[in-house]
Amino acid sequence: MSTVAQILVALAALAHGAFFVLESVVFSRPDVFRRFGLRTAEDAALVQPMAYNQGFYNLFLAVGAVTGLVLHGAGQETAGTTAAVFACACMVGAGLVLFSTDRRFLPAAAVQMLAPLLAIVLIAAG
Repeated sequence: MSTVAQILVALAALAHGAFFVLESVVFSRPDVFRRFGLRTAEDAALVQPMAYNQGFYNLFLAVGAVTGLVLHGAGQETAGTTAAVFACACMVGAGLVLFSTDRRFLPAAAVQMLAPLLAIVLIAAG
């Protein structure tokens, strides 16, 4: 895995870690839930259990990507690359699902899937 691919995997992990914080830790703050298109605290309270769960999905994807980087750095290159590609592929898949839900979500989907998609392309080109 090239250094650039590793940086992209790390950026994808950082982004998904940030999504976890937004969705599972600070979601009830008005400045946060409004980012998700919610206008009132009542609406946010209805969505919060789903957001909390979704945040953990993002955390687990980030952990998978970081695990891949750690394994790769520890000399277990095949296992590390496999874990990183799997985590990145899941991130790309989730971004595609987000975009297919509503085309207005294209900017968010792009943020979610650009770095992992580029990492996969670089790894495949290897």
